[in-house]
Order: sequence, then structure tokens, then C-alpha cells
Amino acid sequence: MRAVVFDNYGTFPSLTEVPRPRPGPGEVLLRVAGAGACHSDVSVYRHFEEGQPGAQKPPFVLGHENAGWVEELGQGVTHVDVGGAYLVYGPVGCGHCRKCARGQDTYCENVATMPYLAVGLGRNGGMADYMVAPAHHLVPLGDADPVLAAPLADAGLTPYHAIKQALPHLAGGGRHALVIGLGGLGQIAVQILTALTGATVIATDTKPDARARAERHGARTVAPGESQAEEIRELTGGRGVDAAFDFVGVTPTISTAAATMAQGSRLTVVGIAGGTHEWSFFTSPYESYVTSTYWGTVEDLWEVVDMFRAGQITPEVERYGMDDALEAYRKLEAGELSGRAVVVPNDS
Repeated sequence: MRAVVFDNYGTFPSLTEVPRPRPGPGEVLLRVAGAGACHSDVSVYRHFEEGQPGAQKPPFVLGHENAGWVEELGQGVTHVDVGGAYLVYGPVGCGHCRKCARGQDTYCENVATMPYLAVGLGRNGGMADYMVAPAHHLVPLGDADPVLAAPLADAGLTPYHAIKQALPHLAGGGRHALVIGLGGLGQIAVQILTALTGATVIATDTKPDARARAERHGARTVAPGESQAEEIRELTGGRGVDAAFDFVGVTPTISTAAATMAQGSRLTVVGIAGGTHEWSFFTSPYESYVTSTYWGTVEDLWEVVDMFRAGQITPEVERYGMDDALEAYRKLEAGELSGRAVVVPNDS
């Protein structure tokens, strides 16, 4: 079968033939409907080096945002419908620690002993005609479009988890939320905030078309520039935002968010671009804090699918056939995508 393979560190992936996988005990084989191309994939093959924390040993098939139809059940699997459409929860923990027992595979207590982090991150993912996944990591889609749903496995789950953790800061009238970075995750974050809170959503990005799309989802937008933080504060009446979500994660974007925070607020850095934040007692708002987050739980993903099926969130998708999968990654790196690139291997 065809697959997009991460062959080696610092090397652009290849489109190549690999053996069709077979499900083991507790696993299922899915015919892939859609696999999202994510900036995390670019980090895997472009930025990570052998031995670096987070680096995953090649080779393996990319693709950690996946949806598909179940074709075959592994030994012991009884609760999954053959032919049914499912979204795949990507993280794979040890399965027996306290975190994994709560569905928090992202924070597995035995991650240091695991040979991989997730499907598509150390373990073969869904950027292929077929993939294998743990059966308990499947979320049923019913009659929802699995191609459109595929990006939800990360681009929906990650902002949902971050926002869910920050909801106490957005409860009540007159609250404000800030979204920095309006790519795949940021656009869905605007939709989630609009659906779950009554907060005024403020959004910013360097691209005018990205800001325009956020405005269509109810956000008030601010263009970049020297007065950016001041303009954001003006939209809050000078008080500052109650919760901010930085989906870029470079030092300048973290600094911009920090400059807009209200007392008692929460700044969540979601982007993994390696930025840093300087704190001091006299410059940081009282009882505010900066935190990070990583992906989300299985429970969160079920709730994301509920929102998707209810029409509260809709990913913006650009479809690519398997023959054009590498072009999707080239466009992703070049910043030329207006939505989430989803590779559709079995489009017929």
C-alpha cells in the first residue's frame, strides 16, 4: 500500500510502498478516509534530531489526525462495528498507569519506557491507505463525514482541552478570550470559544485572510504591529483578557499575550515553537499564570465529536489525493494553506 514515510531526521518524507498492516490483539484495521497534515509532522522530520527530547525514531508512517472505516478486528475486539466510521485518538500510553486509566495517554507515567508517543509519532500513522489503531482509541462518527472529521483528532482536540481547562476564567459576564495564531487549531479554537462561552473572542494573525475567517466565526480581530497589545487591551476596556491561547509559541507571541492579561487570568501556550517567557513580581498581573498543554484526553475527543456532529465546530479542509500528499506538506511548510490539508487515500 502507499504511505507517507518519515525516513530520517532532517529529511523530507517520501511517498513509498509499505506492507499493509494487520491488527494485533485489541486492535483494528481501518481503511483510511482522511489524514490531516499537521505542523507537528514538520517538526518531526525537519527540526528534531536523534536523542533530542520528543524525537521519535524513524522510519514510520506519518499522520496523527486520522479517521476511517473499520475493515478488520483483532483478537478480543467485540465492541467495534465493521464498516463503521471512526475517529482515531492518537496518543498511545502504557495502558495501565493511573493517567492512562483516566484516558490521559498524553501524560502516561511510563512514557520513558514507551517505544512511541502516538500513531503517526513513532508508531505508524494514517497517512496511508490503511492503518492499525487500538480499538479503545476509536470514537464513533456515525453518519458524520470522516474526511472532514479527521483534523479533529488534533486540531480540534488540542484547543478543546486547553479551552476546557480555562473555562473557570471565562465564566460570567464581560469576559474576554484571546486567540493568537489562526491556523488549523486557532480557527477551531475561535469556534469552540464561541460555542462554549459568552466571552468576547479576540483573535490575531499575520495573515489578513486568516483574520477574516475568524471574524466570520464571531471573533473581533486585531492586526499585528507595534500597538497590537494596546489595541487588544482597548477591546477589553483596559482590563485585559481573562484567558489567552497562543497557538504559535514563539517568544514575541507569548510576550504579546502576556502584555494583554488581566489579573487572575490564564495564558496557555499551545504552540511548540520554543518561545520563552520572563516573569517578575512587578510586571505580571496578580494571581495570573502561564501554563502549557499537550493534546487532550479520550473523553475530550468524544466531546469534540459531539460538538462536530451538532454543527458547533467545522474544520476548514483542503483535500489532497495520495498522489499529492507530499505537495500538501510542501504547502504546509511554505504557509500556503488556507485550511487544514487532509490527505484522502481512498477517494473513489
